This record gives sequence, C-alpha cells and structure tokens, in this order.
Amino acid sequence: MNNLFLSSDIMYQAMLDRDSSFEGQFIVGVKTTGIFCRPLCTARKPKKENVEFFETAKAAMSSGYRPCKVCKPLEKSGEVPEEIKNILKEIETNPSEKITDYTLYKKGIEPSRVRRWFIKNHGMTFQAYQRLLRINNAFNDIKKGDKVIEAAYENGYESLSGFQHSFKKATNIKPIDSRENTTLAFTRFTTPLGPMMVVGNDDGICLLEFTDRRMLETQLKQIQRHYKSAILPGNNKNFEIVQKQLEEYFEGKRKDFDLKLITPGTQFQNNVWKILQTIPYGETRSYKKQAIALGNEKAVRAVANANGDNRIAIVIPCHRVIGEDGKLVGYGGGLWRKQWLLKHEEKFS
Repeated sequence: MNNLFLSSDIMYQAMLDRDSSFEGQFIVGVKTTGIFCRPLCTARKPKKENVEFFETAKAAMSSGYRPCKVCKPLEKSGEVPEEIKNILKEIETNPSEKITDYTLYKKGIEPSRVRRWFIKNHGMTFQAYQRLLRINNAFNDIKKGDKVIEAAYENGYESLSGFQHSFKKATNIKPIDSRENTTLAFTRFTTPLGPMMVVGNDDGICLLEFTDRRMLETQLKQIQRHYKSAILPGNNKNFEIVQKQLEEYFEGKRKDFDLKLITPGTQFQNNVWKILQTIPYGETRSYKKQAIALGNEKAVRAVANANGDNRIAIVIPCHRVIGEDGKLVGYGGGLWRKQWLLKHEEKFS
C-alpha cells in the first residue's frame, strides 16, 4: 500500500487496538484466510507477517481478497442499520408516538440493539432521544403560536404538569417562554469518513463535525452558552441541504458549498474562517500564508488556534491548511481524514 503518512507498524498496531479513528484510512488483507477487514474488525487478529495493507476495498479485491463477514468492509462507514432508519423515520413523522421495548419486540427488533446504537451514536438511550425530540417539537409548536397545553397533548404528554417539568429540565426555560427564545436541533448522518453531526436552526447551521472529533463536547457546550439554548434532537430546513451537498462533495460532483452558516466567535476568528473559505478546492496553504493574508505575518499561532476552533468541517476547509514544511498537522477530525480529503480533492480537481 502506498501511504505517505502511515507505516505498516502504525497500521498493524491500530488493527490490534481496533482503533476506530483509523476507520476509512486503510484496509487489512489477511493472507492466511484470504479476507480483508476494516481496522476495527473484532475477528481474531493475525500475525503481522500474515497481513498486507490496502488503501481501498477495491484494491484488496483486485488482489484476490474477499470481504470479511464480521466487519463487512464494503458497507459505508457508520451506516445506519435499516431497522434504525425505519424507527427514526417513524418517530420524526409522528413524534407523539411512544415506541416502547414491547413495540420494538412486536416489530421483530431487539430493544438492547436499539439502545446500544443510540448510546454509541447520540450519547443517550432511545427513550431519552424520543423525549427530547418531543420537547423540541413542542418548543417549535409554541413558538409558532400554539398554546402550551395544545403543544403538550399534541406531542404525546398526558399531563400538563409532567410536560412542564420535562420541558424545563431539558431546556432550562418554562414552556411559556418559548416564544421569546430559540432552540437548536441536531441530527446525525453517515459519510464515507464516518458519522457526522450537524447542529443548527432555521437560520443556518452552527456546527458540522465528525462525531468522534476531539473537543466535540466542548464545542457543543460553547454553542449552548452562546445561544443560551439546549441542543435537542430534531430537524430543520437546512439539514437536508447540508446532507445533499456533502453527498455531492464526496461523489466528486461539488467543489463549492452554498449553505447558511452561523459562526459565533471573535472578530479575529471569523476573519480567519473567511480566509479559509478562499482557499481553492484541491489546493493547500500554510498557516504562515494564512497569517499574511490576514495582514499579520506574526500571527501564525493565533491563526492555527482559530483553525482549530472551526466548528464547520469540510465546508469551512481548515483541512486545506498545512505546515510550512508541507506536512499535515493540526486537524481535530484526525490527520487520516485530512489526508483523505486532500487526496479526494486532488483527484477531482
């Protein structure tokens, strides 16, 4: 495998550790069994002399390997299981419906599987997700003019007092105050580089990040403090646009984005983020050149810090900034993703 940034020792250790941060960066071919796997495959690990590494599943198959039945390397990274997709669609279409463990059993779905998926991907149980989704819908209903009691019953609450308690616990405000406040929604979707989270409202998106990004929790807290608002499961008119444009980007059909962005930050940070968006698709720029473009050649470290504070991955392309010596440095989503994105853009330039 021709990989400029990873040695076979690093890849083999990542395979032994089942390190999910390397997902999508390489494929492991096992000579003794003739199969190829993802780095995080749970199957028994072979000796180092019995493996070889490939950049893609296609390359492994061209060398005669067949896909592993345990880790299913031909499926999209982070793909949402079909039964989970159906459940999400059901509760988003009818948020007042309460899907219990018994309901899942009747659908032939193991509740523990659903619970594990939501904890892993959303940091909460399925029941908690449903509750917050109903709160978010109620918030928007009240904001649009519905009475509090109407919003409560329309979203599946059987008692007004129970609704008011749950609402305040989730949002830190009383339901009646919804008309004067705003709330942020989030959703999750899959990409070839793993699952991403998008946060925003009808005015635009304020966060687009890989779910395993370092400091993601800190970023979410910063946004909540800025808006003085909870971030609740839900949807808005911008999320579908974001997902569609990112799909086009990953397919090599889109080089520029047309999205409503909200970027809370200092004037300096926003200046850096604007300069980032001037780096052409398929090209790179050093931190020093970024500082020069801002009119302050000595602000290299400050520019690097502002890049690191960028909350809109790919769209505000901090992955196009490299070290003065040409090396890949400083990417919260992982250097392997940075490498992938640059090679992807080089391919379609």
